[in-house]
Amino acid sequence: MRIRELLPSETALVAQFFREAPDYWLLAEGRVDARHKAQEFFTDAPPNCDPAESERLGLFVDHRLSGVAEVAYGFPEPGDAYLGMMIMGPWAQGAGHGKAFLAHCEALARKRHAPRIYLAVIDRNPRGRAFWLREGFNPTGLRRHDTEHDYWVERLVKPL
Repeated sequence: MRIRELLPSETALVAQFFREAPDYWLLAEGRVDARHKAQEFFTDAPPNCDPAESERLGLFVDHRLSGVAEVAYGFPEPGDAYLGMMIMGPWAQGAGHGKAFLAHCEALARKRHAPRIYLAVIDRNPRGRAFWLREGFNPTGLRRHDTEHDYWVERLVKPL
């Protein structure tokens, strides 16, 4: 397993990953436009965050892109880190790769002296929520309804 920065020049690689691992997008949106989602991966950021400051990471297992993550800085408070996305391919799940990937993301946030790391989980993803809770994240009490896709989004936090 290897984790490294992904570059915008690798948009096609990320799009291929999303085509091979559409699970999250199908769950959240009912469809996946892999090319569009890959472009967004390199340009989106939470409110008040500079997309250029975000860390966009790839986890490789046997030279195959098997996970992607995006860590942004400055949301919800200026010093905080926000895990905007962490998706593992089904072939890489259940082997400890997600735990290692998260630890890497947390280490990057600690290097920037972030006191906390936040993320959002959708109610349609109970397996994902269970993972985050096992890894030390706790509900903040903030929830919102996504009317476009008709699900609830819950914010979780973990002190660093």
